[in-house]
Amino acid sequence: MNEPSVLVPFILIGFAAQLIDGALGMAYGQISSTLLISMGVPPALASAGVHTAETFTTAVSGISHTAHRNVDWRLFFRLVIPGVIGGVLGAYVLTAVDASVAKPFVLAYLTALGVYLFYRGVMHRHTERTPKIVSPLGLAGGFLDAAGGGGWGGIVTSNLLVQGSNPRRTIGTVNTAEFFVTLTISATFLAALGWEAFTTATVGLLIGGVIAAPFGALIAKRVNADRLLTFVGALLTLVSLYGLYRALA
Repeated sequence: MNEPSVLVPFILIGFAAQLIDGALGMAYGQISSTLLISMGVPPALASAGVHTAETFTTAVSGISHTAHRNVDWRLFFRLVIPGVIGGVLGAYVLTAVDASVAKPFVLAYLTALGVYLFYRGVMHRHTERTPKIVSPLGLAGGFLDAAGGGGWGGIVTSNLLVQGSNPRRTIGTVNTAEFFVTLTISATFLAALGWEAFTTATVGLLIGGVIAAPFGALIAKRVNADRLLTFVGALLTLVSLYGLYRALA
């Protein structure tokens, strides 16, 4: 039985990570995985634990975004199937080989995207258009999310916004699709690693994330598009720069 004092730090981290993820469409996996790995948890187990918790938090987040009408269902179906396929491939790669070689390049790319999105938000340069490249983003996002312990939102949300997609509906749609991607990734990890992925940290992240999920969807609905874009750009830049520093250190 887990002592409450042991769970509290993980509950707080899960709450903060999901609040940011639900409002801005990214960073739950990066924040949570970085914490677990820094505490000595092997990358495969850290990713498995985070995705197990995220199965529940993304379910609540998806329901909340749907209730607030933040979901573009046409975009959802274009993302979810390739995302699931990419997630399965990424989970198997992480349990079999070291996928860290490509990580610095992905993080450098995301840092550049973050700076660009921040600029567009601050300068009010966001012109809404229907995104053309969607399915490849789902495939890449699912793969990198599983192989890197997080990254679905960073890859998919940021690239859709660069193409001109509506910020509120992009965040809501990507969060809702993430449930199905995460569920598949978690099932793949459980098949490969067993129930050892479900640790004390996982329970804490799950509790905090479930509590925070409805608030994130409400924030996404209430904040205007340019401000959302600015926050997304700033968050993506900071998280990616930190990840790049850790990958190269």
